[in-house]
Amino acid sequence: MLPKVSIVVPVYNVEKYLRQCLDSIINQTLTNIEIICVNDGSTDNSLTILQEYADKDSRIRVIDKPNSGYGHSMNIGFQLCTGEYIGIVESDDFAKSEMFEILYKIAIENDLDIARCHFFTFTQKDSSIKKIDSYQMETNVLINPQNDLSPFLQWPSVWANIYKRTFIQKNNLKFLETPGASYQDTAFSFKVYACATRMMLIDAPLIYYRIHDQSSIKSKDKVFCICDEFNEIMAFCKNKMLYEKLKYLICYLQYKSYKWNYNRLEMPHRYLFLLHWSKEIRKNSEIYSRNNPFFIFKDLKKIVVIKLLPLLYRYRNEL
Repeated sequence: MLPKVSIVVPVYNVEKYLRQCLDSIINQTLTNIEIICVNDGSTDNSLTILQEYADKDSRIRVIDKPNSGYGHSMNIGFQLCTGEYIGIVESDDFAKSEMFEILYKIAIENDLDIARCHFFTFTQKDSSIKKIDSYQMETNVLINPQNDLSPFLQWPSVWANIYKRTFIQKNNLKFLETPGASYQDTAFSFKVYACATRMMLIDAPLIYYRIHDQSSIKSKDKVFCICDEFNEIMAFCKNKMLYEKLKYLICYLQYKSYKWNYNRLEMPHRYLFLLHWSKEIRKNSEIYSRNNPFFIFKDLKKIVVIKLLPLLYRYRNEL
């Protein structure tokens, strides 16, 4: 009998948290699951821990490969899934025991492309927990993202959803395989919602997203990763003839994501990114304008400064 849900676990140097993650999955109340752990060339004891758990639980399959990044790991995991639905638990997060039973039940009852839940943030520094509700999205009602854009305004949080496997395959939905683990959920989430017609959000938080101490991005390799994600989004939408319909939304999401990225960068990468951002705004002036219904006046003021006087934006630190 095929599993009801395949759970993909991307793993890279997480020995400190991996047991808690795996325990939360193997103890799910939905027992007919498969667990595909993709070890992305970990240099700590993560692989040893995975093999230990796989020896005890036949539902666990361990894939070991050289380090190639989060996106590649996710795509390999998705390709190997055989379940009716696919879920994701990142290896430093952990799920409530009833998570996949609840999501699978609602997905089957409503023939959903995507079933989604709320989630908690778990701050590692002080173990504080905060419930995060999905923004402006109705709960327990059938949503068609073609008509209701609220799913696009959520945190990307790919691990708060389960996806019908045939839906993923039919639309050839994949993660962008850029190096490391930076923003690859951004384009994937957008593409998923752009293709889905049946989605539902349940009114319950079912997974804990671990927040580590935020550190500035010092690696030049990660400065423009978010730009790659939005290039992928735009290429996808143009290929699917969706760009005109979604261009204002794409622009708004790009603005919010670029602000987040800018804040995390260190000099000189921060200034280089700001110049690139300014250039993109000038290039796309028609959608970075008051014509865009998603922008409020405060956003438009900042956009004008970034566009015309990026140095002033930097010094005023208007974020």
